[in-house]
Amino acid sequence: MDQQPPEPADAKSLVCSRCGTVAEGRPPTWTCSVENGVRHYFCEACARDNIRAIEGRLDSSWW
Repeated sequence: MDQQPPEPADAKSLVCSRCGTVAEGRPPTWTCSVENGVRHYFCEACARDNIRAIEGRLDSSWW
């Protein structure tokens, strides 16, 4: 069984790994990506701008 990486220490607010937008709670429109065992959260705007790369499973450093 694959083990999931731990949740962020401060689960009350998330920060977009791309643009730095801060959100309270877990917005349903945000995207989570696990890259090299680390969770990265992306706001709706960043996810929409890069949806093809996300669906192609390209690491965020590529896009």
